[in-house]
Amino acid sequence: MSRMPELTLLEGRCESRSESLPPTAAMLRTLGVDTRSRDRLLATLPFGAGDTTAGSETELQAVVLGNGRDVDLARSLEESNYVGNLIRRSQSGEASPRLLAEIREYLAGNGEGVWENSWVRFPRRRLSPFADQVLRRDLLADKRRPELGARRDAGRFLQQDATAGEMVRVPISYLVKLALADHLGSRNGIQASLSAFGTRLLDHYLSDNTSPETFSFHVVPLAPERGLGKELARETSKRFLLTHLLSAYANRKFALEESGQKALIYFAPHPPQRQKTLNDLIPDAYYRELFMSPCLSGWDEGERKHQYMQLCHQVLGRSQFNAIAKLREAGIITNNLVVLPNISNTSLANNGTHISLGSRMLSRRLAGSKPGFGRVEEKVVGDLAIKIMEHFLPLFVGTYSGAPYRLDFEDFHPEKALGFLPHELDYTHLRMLWRRWRKKADLSVMGRSLTPFGPTWLDRGLSKVLGLKGDFIGDFRLIDYPVAFLSTPQSPAFDGRLGNQDRLKMDLAEQGVFDRQMSLYLFMKQREQAVMGFSGFEGRYYSQFESLHRDMGHAASLQTLLCALAFKLIATGRFDHGDIPDTPTVESERRQIFFATAIGIPTFFVRRDTRNRLLLGILGLARNVRSSRRYPGYLRIHVREYQRALVAVLRREGSD
Repeated sequence: MSRMPELTLLEGRCESRSESLPPTAAMLRTLGVDTRSRDRLLATLPFGAGDTTAGSETELQAVVLGNGRDVDLARSLEESNYVGNLIRRSQSGEASPRLLAEIREYLAGNGEGVWENSWVRFPRRRLSPFADQVLRRDLLADKRRPELGARRDAGRFLQQDATAGEMVRVPISYLVKLALADHLGSRNGIQASLSAFGTRLLDHYLSDNTSPETFSFHVVPLAPERGLGKELARETSKRFLLTHLLSAYANRKFALEESGQKALIYFAPHPPQRQKTLNDLIPDAYYRELFMSPCLSGWDEGERKHQYMQLCHQVLGRSQFNAIAKLREAGIITNNLVVLPNISNTSLANNGTHISLGSRMLSRRLAGSKPGFGRVEEKVVGDLAIKIMEHFLPLFVGTYSGAPYRLDFEDFHPEKALGFLPHELDYTHLRMLWRRWRKKADLSVMGRSLTPFGPTWLDRGLSKVLGLKGDFIGDFRLIDYPVAFLSTPQSPAFDGRLGNQDRLKMDLAEQGVFDRQMSLYLFMKQREQAVMGFSGFEGRYYSQFESLHRDMGHAASLQTLLCALAFKLIATGRFDHGDIPDTPTVESERRQIFFATAIGIPTFFVRRDTRNRLLLGILGLARNVRSSRRYPGYLRIHVREYQRALVAVLRREGSD
């Protein structure tokens, strides 16, 4: 068995003269990065000690406990025109009574009284004057132009009750903001500075997605003496504690518990199973009415933002449906026996955490508008840094965050199990991954691979008789959610050109995969100074942390290290864009490792003659690399050994 050559990325390949430097390295010299000595390099390198700031955005799970007679989700469903029309159609024989029976079972079969992502109702008179003022402002069509009046859908949130009077009806994501406003407005003699600070926090509670969403109350400096990423974990912990206290406050102050409703907020990465069940029973438009956030908080034109979120839901449902054609083109679906995915998709109810890192050095220089390093250079260097960092992402999955899930045998239809992967990997890597996944799940009988046939009753019977148990996945959120769409040959996402991701969105829209109005889904996003007010990177690959202090803190520290390492490799001339070519195949080649790690597949395959110089260098430190017998011209690598090789690179190149 032949080993790969020793790692060559550690050796400099250029002279110190600026005219012989790769273009990106020369750009960093213009920025002020000094590579003449180790100490000068560390003192001038972006994301070095004392240069990094951080913030996080967390998505949480919301639930209302109570009897179906009292909880908004059950009442809304039972009183809806959809169910009323379904009853009439069933009585006239136009619709199957089975669907109506399943909806009634959903309503009656909730013995635990847990209603995920339900809204709440309470009397408006319970609000303090300040909280009522906040509500009135958030119901405006445009908060910048109050003269335009209320949103057209304001009637959804203010309803009349014969006994209780005017009722407020809102999702829990907005309830916590009202609770904070109510507390601020109910406290007499509160210090002006504390009141101003509390008022500023109101906008940090977003009514954006299905789930409650918050972002950092303040920018956190990641100083070594403060534990680097642990400082961000502390801020996130305090924010979660306050959010929990606000939900408890709302339960009492707004008389939710008295009326049979108890709101809770907690961490959970997956869409609730009962929500998935209901999604299969109702049309996609009605699903959006029940679960899509109305975007009351965080946006000047909330109704317009709500329409955008509806667009996201429609597009992702269509996208997963269109994945079937790609599976057929890839040879994974070989006949017409498929289980059509629901056009309504629950992937937006997946919850994760985003960690954004900023460089004071980059932000200062770009804000100063000095010649030599501007928006063009920021893009060129940033795209290359992201390509470098993507190789190291398998270190995070299952190490710091996860979303454990078990797929039953009946779920192993490729059009269901593979989720959005047909839009994220090329056909070669998709076929390899699917074959290895079936082998890991032991979906075989007498040496022959077996996948479900379609009818649930038949697949469940086969599972019991043949002992086919399905499979356990370490981070199913990364499969069930589109975390990074694959570039097209004409429009690479990270080639360093301004507007490249807009061009990619246009290509994806033409394929029916995406919409150009949406923000592109990527593992890591560059945060540009001109757009965000700072220059840095946002990591979007985190699911749920078992421990904020331990796991989130260390993850933020490692992400910081990777940013600094990427800039070091660029500044010292080790890598330029040509070393990691911008082709879909090369992009898919490195990303397949990430998805294999999330699923728990033990091995992956890389072309022996890959043009990705960085990947070849990392493989040079990996043990037990051998030529593949199944795939001629490919190398077979163990995920665990690849991760160990990444650690070796970090120790060798990042120890300073």
